[in-house]
Amino acid sequence: MNRKVRRSLARGFTLVEVMIVIAIILALSALVGLAVLSRQEQAKESMTQVDINRIKDAMRLFRLDFGRYPTDDEGVKVLWDKNALDPEADVSKWRGYLEEPRPADRWGNEWGYRQISDRDESQFDLWSFGPNGQDDQGGEDDLTSWPKDEEGDLGGPFMPPDRG
Repeated sequence: MNRKVRRSLARGFTLVEVMIVIAIILALSALVGLAVLSRQEQAKESMTQVDINRIKDAMRLFRLDFGRYPTDDEGVKVLWDKNALDPEADVSKWRGYLEEPRPADRWGNEWGYRQISDRDESQFDLWSFGPNGQDDQGGEDDLTSWPKDEEGDLGGPFMPPDRG
C-alpha cells in the first residue's frame, strides 16, 4: 500500500461509525433511564404505604388520648398541628403524634381522610390517589389504609368525599 492510503486509514472513524456508536449509546441510555424511572415510581409507592402506616399509628395514639379519631375537619393535620384541633377538644391532651408534618403523599397530593370508615365503623379511611392524583373511584394506583381483596379491589365501594 502506498503511504497516502495508509495515512487516511489511520486518521480515525468514519461518520457512519461515529453515528452507530452514538445510536448504541442512546439506546443503552434509554434502557437504563426507563429502569431507573420505574424503580423510582415503585419506591414512591412503597414510601407512601410506609407513610400511611405511620399516620395510622399516629391516629391510634390520637384515639387513645381523645377517645376518637380526628374529625373530617381536623384531618391528618391535627397529628402535627394542635391549631387544627377542634375548638371544643381538650387541648391539654394533645401532643405531637407525628415527628414531621406529612400533609401530602409522595406525589404532592393531599391525603384523603374520613373519620368513619365505609368498611368498618370502628376504623377510619385514609388514602392516597396515587401517581395520577385522580379520584378514579379506587383505581389500581390508589393506596389505602385498608387491604385490597383477592381481585385487587379496594374492598367495597370507594366513595371519597367531594374535594370541591
